[in-house]
Amino acid sequence: MAQPSSVRPFPLLVLLAFIAFISLGLPDGLLGVAWPSIRGDLRVPLAALGVLAAFQTAGYLTASFLSGRVLRTVPLGVVLALSTLAAAAALLGFALTPSWWLLLGFGFLAGLGGGAIDAGLNAYGARHFSARVLNWLHAFFGLGTTLGPLIVTAVLSAGAVWRWSYVVVGSLQLLLALTFFLTRQRWVQQDSAPDESGVATTPALTRQTLRQPVVWMGMLTFFFYSGVEAVTAQWSYSLLTLGRDVPPTTAGLLVSLYWGSLMAGRILFGFVANRVPLVPTLRLCLCGALLGALLFWWNPAPVLAATGLMLTGFFLAPLFASLISLTPERVGHEHADTAIGLQVASAALGAAVLTALVGVVARRGGLELIGGSIVLAALLLLALYEGFVRSRAHPREA
Repeated sequence: MAQPSSVRPFPLLVLLAFIAFISLGLPDGLLGVAWPSIRGDLRVPLAALGVLAAFQTAGYLTASFLSGRVLRTVPLGVVLALSTLAAAAALLGFALTPSWWLLLGFGFLAGLGGGAIDAGLNAYGARHFSARVLNWLHAFFGLGTTLGPLIVTAVLSAGAVWRWSYVVVGSLQLLLALTFFLTRQRWVQQDSAPDESGVATTPALTRQTLRQPVVWMGMLTFFFYSGVEAVTAQWSYSLLTLGRDVPPTTAGLLVSLYWGSLMAGRILFGFVANRVPLVPTLRLCLCGALLGALLFWWNPAPVLAATGLMLTGFFLAPLFASLISLTPERVGHEHADTAIGLQVASAALGAAVLTALVGVVARRGGLELIGGSIVLAALLLLALYEGFVRSRAHPREA
């Protein structure tokens, strides 16, 4: 696959993008470990985590859906600086707030900052990064989610309160925001370069992009991709421990290995992404993920079910970044920024909606339906992928 842009990206900007994706993963890693301490300090029930997650998701969706419109009027470097500043303010707000209601507001702000960074850098990467770099970029998000729990654990082990972990990460985000601000002109210089055809494209309006059926097909593809990934991650532990009597320690290790297989898959695929035909290779990956889901659901033997879980993660790994890389070609460069923002928002929505829906299904029909739900969602994902890669945008309408 050819480099998405005829102009090679500045190495400094690639490095900053990697660091930014680590910063995106850090808050997710912090919250799970810090939550028991947070809810004890603020005197809220354990289940209130779902409410906080909903506020964060709402902010994330808002920023992602609006990203195309924002990027048409505000330079990318400024968007990244302001978004990272918002994320830093939210994290420091977490550290300082005495109120649950204020925490919810900071959660919404954190979602806004994270959604804008995610959509902006993915749109930039689709134009200027190869499929290899995009896969490695998303692997760095996994590094952030891995480091987050370690930071909280180190703070608590040192005898400090959980708030200091948010001070540490929030302060790092402030430094990153300052770096984005100081390098804002470099993002403008890179982004003003023409595409590989040698012609600079004018971004389409959001309503024009939404008239393209291929854009909706892409949004549905991302909805189900993220849903499969999230449902597998969030519900496999419950299925293993409550439905199959797997010891909690073993089940926890298997879920960790699932996340590890996602990160490892993105790193390994990065080495071959520029050497293989992307569309048929991703089709094989989807088939591999479906096979893994079938093994996990069928559960002919514990070792085969565990292997299926790892296969699911490994073969899902390259899909998100590689689909982002394919988007400008499928939807047209004038629609790409808005379409990618909509895809990122759809991915967040899919993770939330399908995780909740599978919970309802499992409660009413039994825990083994979790595995069947993953298989069904993976089948739908494969069908939607075929529709997406076979579609093209219509010429722009006035």
